[in-house]
Amino acid sequence: MKKNLAAVAAVLLLAGVGAAAAEDVVIQPEQETVIKEYVKKQPLASVKVPGVELNIGTALPDTVELHEVPNVKYRYAVIDNRTVIVDPGTRKIVKVIE
Repeated sequence: MKKNLAAVAAVLLLAGVGAAAAEDVVIQPEQETVIKEYVKKQPLASVKVPGVELNIGTALPDTVELHEVPNVKYRYAVIDNRTVIVDPGTRKIVKVIE
């Protein structure tokens, strides 16, 4: 029983670490507003990326073109008709705009 308890504790600890890592990226409200307004003015065709779930922390493959937003460090793409904000260094999704 102690082994099972230790295993459960380890899983919960690792899950907490993963959640904390995903929350490290904080887009300031004014940046988010700039991004949303730019995306509306510069609409992109939606692309399909089979096998990729649009969740925070998911890395996009190199085949997905990331588009710049002036004066913002993040990039964006439109996948399955959803706009995602991506860290260009890691290619990980930091926000999904609904």
